Amino acid sequence: MLARLAIFFLFLAAAGAQDPGAAPAQDSGAVPPQNPDPETWNVYYQATSIGLQHGSFPALYSGPLSLENTPEHDVSLTTTLFIGFRIKDAEFYIDPEIAGGRGFSNVDGLANSENGELPRVDRATPTPYLARAYFTYTFDFGDRTEAVVSGPNQLGGTQSQTRYVISIGRFSVTDFFDGNRYSHDPRSQFIGWAAMYNGAWDYPADTRGYTWGWVHEVYASHWAFRYGSAAMPLVANGERFDRRIFVDRGDVWEVEHRHTLFGHSDAIRVLGYANHARMGNYAEALKLAEATGGPPNVTATRKAGTLKYGTGVSWDQEIARDIGVFGRLGWNDGKTESFAFTAIDRLASGGVSVGGSRWHRKDDTAGSLLTASGISGVHALYLARGGLDFLIGDGALSYGPEMVWESYYNARLWKGFWAGPDFQHVWNPAYNRDRGPLWIEALRLHLELSRETFQKVH
Repeated sequence: MLARLAIFFLFLAAAGAQDPGAAPAQDSGAVPPQNPDPETWNVYYQATSIGLQHGSFPALYSGPLSLENTPEHDVSLTTTLFIGFRIKDAEFYIDPEIAGGRGFSNVDGLANSENGELPRVDRATPTPYLARAYFTYTFDFGDRTEAVVSGPNQLGGTQSQTRYVISIGRFSVTDFFDGNRYSHDPRSQFIGWAAMYNGAWDYPADTRGYTWGWVHEVYASHWAFRYGSAAMPLVANGERFDRRIFVDRGDVWEVEHRHTLFGHSDAIRVLGYANHARMGNYAEALKLAEATGGPPNVTATRKAGTLKYGTGVSWDQEIARDIGVFGRLGWNDGKTESFAFTAIDRLASGGVSVGGSRWHRKDDTAGSLLTASGISGVHALYLARGGLDFLIGDGALSYGPEMVWESYYNARLWKGFWAGPDFQHVWNPAYNRDRGPLWIEALRLHLELSRETFQKVH
């Protein structure tokens, strides 16, 4: 029923946004105005529905947190209103959001989970909440400026190429860190968790992927430097935050370099993070299980201020007009409990994105990506002896890297409305060679409305 309602809602809204008499969009390579008037406010809206299914697949056994090996069908729905306004030199952004959908097997059974629109949420009924509420202040230095294009959580205008920016409030840290031109948005690109973000980065967030904190950014020529500190959840995959920020918090650093290679844009980002939270330790859980009997339980070893650290690299390179290649590498210590994002300790991914201008569909995009995820030796032993993470646990384990090959096509059907299929082939779900492989098929519908659309309606 939810699937039918979501699809009907999106088609109805998209039909209302259709503008058959509108002029074609300008070529994406057009140069934006150098000194546009600064926006004092803007409003954007998005609605995305993703319907997914997988069939039966072989499994020698299943555990409490296994992906069901019988057919499953699910649909997700998110709607977001992006409100931005400027007061003197300060910018404010408020994003109320509604999300619903249960996910396969209550969002368990895969480390690289199948739908980025459902970060660890298993509520089928659409639920309203506040996604973001933060302000940004920019200190400009120097006379060289660049245009800022209006968009969700971005007021149009100009800014100095050399600047310091501070943002404080509620947001997702992935809004600022681990960016990638071709693989960062499940509403228009790849939908797998470890495709949209670096799966080995256990980024601080609540169940829905948001947190409270601050981010500092320094931009100078082709370089950007970022530091952020944000609240960690009280428990793994928790909705409430730990308020002891001097003991438990997530810190992240990133250096980004942007340049041009043979006339094509390129960017590389190197990230490091250190989380402090009331987390457990896999080795200690194994020792405790040997002493007391029964399967290991990492939650029994949780201590405040436990450190988890890691690093990651994200890069994207345009190799021809409308063709880009990209990838990520990730690593974390592997000894500390998977806590805030997903159960991945090692990550390597690479793919290609192709724009549709080559077949006279300039607003379409196609992409293909292979992601290999892994876990540490002690983490694998913990699962093999029957331990559970908050996402995975088959009761036993014949270890193998979890591999996901994902491909999608995103077609602009008319102004403001896109639709297209997504396919994922999964080997060794939850790192278990005794289960799988399986196919996951999806259909994504996506609607966007801008400030201009609201003004026309008014």
